[in-house]
Amino acid sequence: MRVALFATCLVDTMVPQVAHATARLLQRLGHEVVVPPGQACCGQMHVNTGYRREAVPIVANHVRAFAGAEAVVAPSGSCVASIHHQQAAVARRFGEQALADEAAALAGRTYELSQFLVDVLGVTDVGAYYPHRVTYHPTCHSLRLLRVGDRPLRLLREVRGLTLVELPGAEQCCGFGGTFAVKNADTSTAMLTDKMTNVLSTHAEVCTAGDASCLMHIGGGLSRLRAGTRTVHLAEILASTEEAVSPSQTTRPAVPA
Repeated sequence: MRVALFATCLVDTMVPQVAHATARLLQRLGHEVVVPPGQACCGQMHVNTGYRREAVPIVANHVRAFAGAEAVVAPSGSCVASIHHQQAAVARRFGEQALADEAAALAGRTYELSQFLVDVLGVTDVGAYYPHRVTYHPTCHSLRLLRVGDRPLRLLREVRGLTLVELPGAEQCCGFGGTFAVKNADTSTAMLTDKMTNVLSTHAEVCTAGDASCLMHIGGGLSRLRAGTRTVHLAEILASTEEAVSPSQTTRPAVPA
């Protein structure tokens, strides 16, 4: 299958290794990956902060960039949720019915990574190897809008060497929410504190998720605590292989009972 990779603006700017990992994984599974050069923002941040009219040309650009793609895959539940639930609605609201129809059709061919792997390709064992103790944070948009359910967990359970530990209060928001973290900093920080407390209670080496935005928020808090737990995107774990893991990564620190 020829797969168009939607890198997303946050991944492209802050953590490009996540897009690279997504491409490597899909190629390893035997698929051709293309990265349409015209892609930019999906318009989510504009819609979420009230700039709906300004989002229309952004939606139009996204539709143009991925026109004709057999399947579009993104390592972001948040952006895919926007494509599924916001793009066509915004275009329709401002009288752009043709654009709305195109956006809706494109949304039907657009998948979050775990959805694509499990639902479209029908695989849960992607041949990954990751010898670490890991806990999974289900991000709000992936959980509540896309309803990815246990797909990421099913993928993680098949990773060789990985010990998956349940995250207490997993469904609670981490407090990021885009501009919410800026406009409501005190509330966001309190929510982040609860999330970090739960992550640390698992004694996991790694906290993973399907959204770089939430991982950036959680990872920033953990780094300030010097807690020793780091954040790694789901795509990076699934793209890891035994050949790519250095000997130093195979030695686990002692974990309290």
